[in-house]
Amino acid sequence: MRQENVIVEIRGLSKRFGRTAALDRVDLTIGRGSIIGLLGANGAGKSTLLRHIIGLYLADSGTCTTFGVDAGKLGPAELGRIGYVHQEGELLDWMTVEQLIRYVAAYYDNWNGDLEARYVEDFAIERKKRVGTLSPGQRQKVAILLAIGFEPELLILDEPASALDPIARARFLDLLLQFIQDERRTIIISSHILGDVEKVIDHAIIMRDGRIACDSGFDALRERFARVTLTSLNGPMPQELGIEGVIACQRDDTRAVLTVRDCTREALAARAKALHCDIEIKALSLEEIYAAIAG
Repeated sequence: MRQENVIVEIRGLSKRFGRTAALDRVDLTIGRGSIIGLLGANGAGKSTLLRHIIGLYLADSGTCTTFGVDAGKLGPAELGRIGYVHQEGELLDWMTVEQLIRYVAAYYDNWNGDLEARYVEDFAIERKKRVGTLSPGQRQKVAILLAIGFEPELLILDEPASALDPIARARFLDLLLQFIQDERRTIIISSHILGDVEKVIDHAIIMRDGRIACDSGFDALRERFARVTLTSLNGPMPQELGIEGVIACQRDDTRAVLTVRDCTREALAARAKALHCDIEIKALSLEEIYAAIAG
């Protein structure tokens, strides 16, 4: 990746909380113009990683630079290019929604009033309500607006849609796709709703036990995994099918359903022919791929 396209660069990053290694020698490069899905179980290190990127946490060892600056030394110029929505959704409860929007907007010369107006209408935000009286879903909608209103170059979303209803989540995903049309922008979204994430990401990072288990373009990742169904055309199938990369198998004498990794369609078709079997090959969903890698 050309250096001018690098937004975040992490090398050997480690972080411990007591005896727990939240991050363990993480290496990662994040460039411009992508929607990145950051996936992993609770405790895998996702939120810790995101908080290092914006300088909320400092590394025990290793380095993390954001926009070419040590993340622990980010100043107003760099922070003004980053939008961040975290899962706790902490807002100033004593303000009205309108007061909070105006308060945040005052810090940004590039605040987009047209974007604000469209968002408020699309997500039915009630400007006169006091923030402390909002439901969790309404709070998340306001938090997202505050993070995107100044059109940041790097938008970090830590479980942003967990409290949104299905209709609001669909609108939110459409918003992300519109937002990324500017190739200078990058979105990192951490979410347990993998069916939603799958609709928008073009890159996947999967974490396990504080390490990066997978860092891949989503299309390339989908090419690596498949669900293969073999149906015998001539009596019982042999016990040994001779297929490489099998990571899960359910079968009886005449039918087998396999999950395979790193085995080409040509090789699978050739093996099915040798076994005198009909073959069906299907791509896995992101949730299934995640289970195969992290499970």
